[in-house]
Amino acid sequence: MLASLKIVRSATKCPPPRFCSSFVSRMRYVNRLKEDDEACAAALQNGHIFLFHRLSPLLHRTEQGTLRPQAYRTSELQSILERLGSDGSLLKDSVLIGCSEQNQTQFCLDVGHLDQAALEEVCEGNFIDLRKAFFLLTGAGAPLVAKAQALLRWHQTSGFCSATGQPTHRNQAGSQRVCSSNGIIYYPKMSPVVIVLVSDGKRCLLGRQPSFPRGMYSALAGFCDMGETLEETLRREVAEEVGLEVVSASYSSSQHWPFPHSSFMLGCHASVSPAHTQLSVDRGELEDARWFGPEEIGAALQVKTPPRRGDPPALWLPPKHAIANRLICEWAGQRRGRAVM
Repeated sequence: MLASLKIVRSATKCPPPRFCSSFVSRMRYVNRLKEDDEACAAALQNGHIFLFHRLSPLLHRTEQGTLRPQAYRTSELQSILERLGSDGSLLKDSVLIGCSEQNQTQFCLDVGHLDQAALEEVCEGNFIDLRKAFFLLTGAGAPLVAKAQALLRWHQTSGFCSATGQPTHRNQAGSQRVCSSNGIIYYPKMSPVVIVLVSDGKRCLLGRQPSFPRGMYSALAGFCDMGETLEETLRREVAEEVGLEVVSASYSSSQHWPFPHSSFMLGCHASVSPAHTQLSVDRGELEDARWFGPEEIGAALQVKTPPRRGDPPALWLPPKHAIANRLICEWAGQRRGRAVM
């Protein structure tokens, strides 16, 4: 696994005589910014800032119809804010996201108190709800704005200490908040969620919630209960939601997911006995659940954009940035491999 990692040269200086890959140097640099307020404030002066308005990212539409986030240099954004009657002191509220492969420090800033229409006109973009934007974001744009939104939301909901009720104060990077009364340190948190693609050997099982767009089905998912292991959560969720007993399971990969309030998705594959595939769907959890064959899944994977409003509902899958899509692609690939053999 480690042998497949690509090491590239970096302009970031590493302390001699040790060799540092660009990844190592970037990670150490970002960690220093989290620990050193002065260094972070200095980095902000030359950083790139991604804008949000009430947690909706500012996005620009490409010629291909996809969306991409637009970053502004600190000086550019200061000029924009001044044109809208806001002083540059707002920039100090920017939250550190990370460092790009080009060694450019990245921040995010929510300007929800400013007029949205005026901002969109000046920036020549639109603030779009992230759930909708995920289907049209390309490349590294989706995980970048997902992380940024999660950090901004955490700050908006963590202004007071849960132990004392006193205000909390952030460090310059926004990587922690400290209680003003007793010094308790709070860090951004994610809730562990198991997401599992169930198969009976020939078909895979997908479900949908009422909140899903018409025709969209996804892998089953559920939050881990206190004290549970990944395997225990997986078996319980499948039993609760569709009434099936898992006989084997394997881990695939993980992903940060910004919904509903920053989840840590643990992606798995699971098998059930072909002799026991009758579904008993918990309608309190799911609107529907169905078995899908390789042909249906293969056709759905070819759908590049969501069906237009008014079109008849058809099976379509979560966006390619979602771990559910990855699990489905893995299952489809395995089926194709077996067919070739």
